Amino acid sequence: MQFKLFGREPAAISYGIQSLLAVIVAFGVITGEAADWTMTIVNGGLALLVALTTRPVVVAAITGAVSTILTGIVSFGLPGLTFSTVQQGVIIGALTAWLGLWLRPNQEPKETAVTSA
Repeated sequence: MQFKLFGREPAAISYGIQSLLAVIVAFGVITGEAADWTMTIVNGGLALLVALTTRPVVVAAITGAVSTILTGIVSFGLPGLTFSTVQQGVIIGALTAWLGLWLRPNQEPKETAVTSA
């Protein structure tokens, strides 16, 4: 079963938000930079939701989504949440290690032609 949000695929939600932001920027309500920041965080958040609902769990998808969100925070700044690039790397590394330790007992190697020979 595919993950849906409000009955729509995450890509459709992202496209809708992006087009809404384009209209808001065109009328001068927000800046293009604010729209960029918003889309980076939205795309990271939607990717994280998809990654968390995918079975079996894909660690790379979760860390990629978190990396996207952190990149948005680092690049555009968020009051009270500022990370250096070193701190961002440490957070992603720690997240990867934690997820690996947490998920490892629940995963087994898949039988392949090479392993069964």
